[in-house]
Parts: sequence; C-alpha cells; structure tokens
Amino acid sequence: MKIRKATQTDRESIFQLYQRVADTSIGLIRSADEITQEYITNFIQESIDKGIGLVAEDQNGKLIAEIHTYPMRIRAFDHILANLTCVVDPDEQGKGIGKKIFQHALEEIKNHHPAIGRVELIARESNTKAIKLYEKLGFKKEGRLEKRIRHSANSFEADIMMAWFNPNYKFNC
Repeated sequence: MKIRKATQTDRESIFQLYQRVADTSIGLIRSADEITQEYITNFIQESIDKGIGLVAEDQNGKLIAEIHTYPMRIRAFDHILANLTCVVDPDEQGKGIGKKIFQHALEEIKNHHPAIGRVELIARESNTKAIKLYEKLGFKKEGRLEKRIRHSANSFEADIMMAWFNPNYKFNC
C-alpha cells in the first residue's frame, strides 16, 4: 500500500470511493446522492490549501482509502483542523488500512504542522469499531450531541465529539 497526498486529479476516484462507502450500512453520514462532484472538489481543495488530504493506493494503483481535515477559517480556531473524514473501500475494511492512513495523517501533523494543536472529528455512537480505533490513536471523547442523527421520524442517534492534541504544538508558528 502507498500513502500519498491527495490532488485534484484524484477527484473521480475519490468520488467513486465515497459512493461505495456511502452505500454500506455503517458508511458515511451523507447518503450517496448527497456526495457530489462539487463536495469532493471542495474538500480536496480545502485540504490542499490549509489542511491534510491523503489517499492510499493498493499495489495496482487503485485508490482504497482517503482521509482529509482542514481548518474552519476562523482566526480564533486557526490552531484546529476539523471536518475530519476517513473512508476505506468496503472490500478493504478490517485490514488495518484506516489505522495506517490515520497514523500517517497524525504523523504529518506532528512533524510538519506545529501550528496545529488540535484535530477534531465526530463519530456516530453506533460506530463503536471506529470510536475504539480513534481512542487507540489518541483521540479523546469530549461530548455527545444527543439526537443529532435522524434515522426516521422516531429514531435518532447521538454523535460523539472527539479530539486529538498535537504533542508538538507551538503557539504562533
């Protein structure tokens, strides 16, 4: 597996990956019809401009995972990367790919982004496997957003707020 920075030339492969993941039961919060070319183009550009965007390819060059996070563009929060999303091809899940691309992203932040002190993500409470992974990677649970995800008229789920803190953070880098 090869992990590298994402580029706009990856747009179509990332779009197709997100479509496959959105179709799984514990996939993305966005449904497949909410994943548009514009959405993909925008987060890739945000990640290139000020954040982190990585892709993982298998030995044949097929894109099998993607992770991105970028700042909120509010000065008081300029030490935070938010909107973190990681997807792994459904056929490749359970092989440690998500853990590896996450570790790569966090190492990139530790080693090359000392002005970033905090990385935020939100995970649905039913995604216990992902939450355990995030905790193993050093993310801390910070709260619950009750009834945030609506499944049906009478069915809701909480989102779990989590954060990771850069041990190499330096104010005003």
